[in-house]
Amino acid sequence: MSGPTGGGWAQLRQQARSLETQTETQFHKYSQFATAANIPAKPTEDEKQTEASIKELLEKREALISQLSRLLDSESALTTSALKANNLTRHREILLDHRHELNRLSSQINEARSRANLLSNVRSDISAYRNSNPETAEADYMLDERRRLDNSNSVADGVLSQAYAINEQFGVQRETIANVNRRIVGAASQVPGINSLIGRIGAKKRRDGIILGSFIAFCFLMLLWFM
Repeated sequence: MSGPTGGGWAQLRQQARSLETQTETQFHKYSQFATAANIPAKPTEDEKQTEASIKELLEKREALISQLSRLLDSESALTTSALKANNLTRHREILLDHRHELNRLSSQINEARSRANLLSNVRSDISAYRNSNPETAEADYMLDERRRLDNSNSVADGVLSQAYAINEQFGVQRETIANVNRRIVGAASQVPGINSLIGRIGAKKRRDGIILGSFIAFCFLMLLWFM
């Protein structure tokens, strides 16, 4: 008695897990309808088929859980496993969560469709009003152009203000560097012999420059001579 029962339990549980996986896959597809950028005014055939498929899977799982429950009740108290009872409870919890998820997604899709339809109706009403009142439509167009120009001017003013601020900061930095340079020169002039040392360093640099220039000129003349 326990052998066939155990085999039936394992087979039913395998079917239940398979249906749960299929339900998750269909939920992934169904959720994309709720997040679509341009949701259609009416449900598409694909959306209807996906929702119907989820409902069918939930009904099949409900029937399997009922079979598992009857199978568990038919076992004696001695052979009934606590693990089986926990598995059955878990299948029921997952089924309940999936039913709630279906209701949530369905409501989300309906709300998104209602917002899209409302926005479409408002745009249609505005277009109809402008078509029936061309003067008003032209005035609205001029106002829109004026707002765009004002926004462009505001952006340009902001860029110019930033440029002036940066230029002013550069001026402050140049003045600071000039002050530091003057202080360094003033401090150096107060040190005995520093001016002559700076002069000798400058003279040495000029002499090295003359020697290097003469050597480069000599090499260039030799190159012209051999060519």
